[in-house]
Amino acid sequence: MRYISTRGQAPARDFPGVLLAGLAEDGGLFVPETWPSLSASDLRALRGLPYAELASRVLHLFVGTAIPAETLAAICRQAYAGFGHPAVAPLVQLDAALWTQELFHGPTLAFKDMAMQVLARLFDHVLAAQDRRASIIAATSGDTGSAAIEACAGRERLSIVVLHPRGRTSEVQRRQMTTVRAGNVANIAVEGSFDDCQDLVKAMFADAPFRQELGLAAVNSINWARIAAKIPYYVAAAIALGAPDREVAFSVPTGNFGNVLSAWAARRMGVPIAWLIVGSNRNDILSRFLTANDMSVRPVEPSLSPSMDIQVSSNFERLLFELLDRDAAATAATMAGFRSSGRMAVPEAAWHRARGLFHGFTLDDAGTLAEIRRLYRDGGYLADPHTAIGIAAARALPCPHGLPTIAAATAHPAKFPDAMRQATGITPPLPPRLADLYERTESFTVAPADLGQIEAAMRAHARRNAA
Repeated sequence: MRYISTRGQAPARDFPGVLLAGLAEDGGLFVPETWPSLSASDLRALRGLPYAELASRVLHLFVGTAIPAETLAAICRQAYAGFGHPAVAPLVQLDAALWTQELFHGPTLAFKDMAMQVLARLFDHVLAAQDRRASIIAATSGDTGSAAIEACAGRERLSIVVLHPRGRTSEVQRRQMTTVRAGNVANIAVEGSFDDCQDLVKAMFADAPFRQELGLAAVNSINWARIAAKIPYYVAAAIALGAPDREVAFSVPTGNFGNVLSAWAARRMGVPIAWLIVGSNRNDILSRFLTANDMSVRPVEPSLSPSMDIQVSSNFERLLFELLDRDAAATAATMAGFRSSGRMAVPEAAWHRARGLFHGFTLDDAGTLAEIRRLYRDGGYLADPHTAIGIAAARALPCPHGLPTIAAATAHPAKFPDAMRQATGITPPLPPRLADLYERTESFTVAPADLGQIEAAMRAHARRNAA
């Protein structure tokens, strides 16, 4: 299995190469040179398997011969062994044709754990095989940072620095990052938005000498391995509800487009997914694009669903590459225009292709609270603000022909106590392993969104860990 850049100017790589590279040297994102496929018989063969085994078999299609199948299977077993539900990603039925898939039973109570626990172990394996170290840089709007820190803390060959937008995560999200006591972990609260944090990460990867000096690597979903490791849970949910003999639909709350892109990738591989819904909060660039071909950047507005407070959805570039028939030059030109003008000029034909695949939905904070309240009142189900948007989107845009729809439940409600209390009067308790989170001591630094200062902090952290 080989990977190419969406912008066409970076050398092709194997799976270990894209894992360690993260962002391509030309600023593009890596995608499979050719897409693997899952036939109907392949999907039937996955029925009834434990989640870790299903995940390793799906991931093997993207890893190829780079990692032995038995090693990959062991990595997946270890990754999911500590999850708080025996099914790992269980389905919960809400009504006749609507389910949630709970993706928050990992160590940090968010869907990011589903890929991150695998990713850290893949880094361990590849770095040990090559006798190398890596410096991880991650930007987070809330959940990626804590999942990355939990997965990478204490690992001998990794140091990790996480950038989060100061004051724009929930307190639980922040504390899950800033209370981890591990020498290879550092947190920086950036004075700005998630988009500022994400821009800093991309700028560091574009700084070739700095990138080489630190052995810079990424765990954000710009890293293809993160996308690949999320595909299995879409496969698992589809199979559980009848695939390949019945089509299904998914509704995904999203900001950076990575999670719903993984659903699209499952569809591209042959999973019978008939309908994909993109749920947005007030930062609705994706919904505006799907409704009116308006991919224009506006200021990021804080909301009750902070992990979706994003205006520049990095993973959209991978879909754009496919919508433009894998024309790397056209993709590069479109992204350059977007960067310079703040508006993406997507050709009408490509936009119509996107509208045939995806359906956009927007819900503001008042609507989010109303949906949380309705879910609890009608069925006793507690959904966090992000999950509530996904469920509301599925109700508003039902799949034709009554096909089953699965809404991605992306975070545990206890991560957002203020919103839950406002909507239902209930403060969901944290699981026992996190019960003392509010008493733990925090450690982080505050910095402006300045590349020089962030690079200096990363360099100092990496040197301390290499000593």
